[in-house]
Amino acid sequence: MRENNFQPVFMRKLRATFPGCLILKNDSSYIQGIPDLLLLYGDRWAAFEVKASEREPYQANQEYYIDMLDDMSFAARVSPENMAKVLDAVQRAFSTYRPARVLKR
Repeated sequence: MRENNFQPVFMRKLRATFPGCLILKNDSSYIQGIPDLLLLYGDRWAAFEVKASEREPYQANQEYYIDMLDDMSFAARVSPENMAKVLDAVQRAFSTYRPARVLKR
């Protein structure tokens, strides 16, 4: 399966898993290596680098940005072979996330 065929499949799974989410496609020509997709769901977010297969190599800076964004919230490389595992991981990450308490004025 080619990446451009898998990406819509993954996006449908994200929408089914996180109803009401917003999925943005990032422009790699703006920031080289930035992950392909950004998922916004309530007060949570996740970034995904979509690959056609697990064997597909990283491009320049992709691993760097996945690591950096994963430290901030959640980021992962996703392919048909690991899609179920990644969806499970982001669900667990979102369910354990506790935002800082906001003081009311």
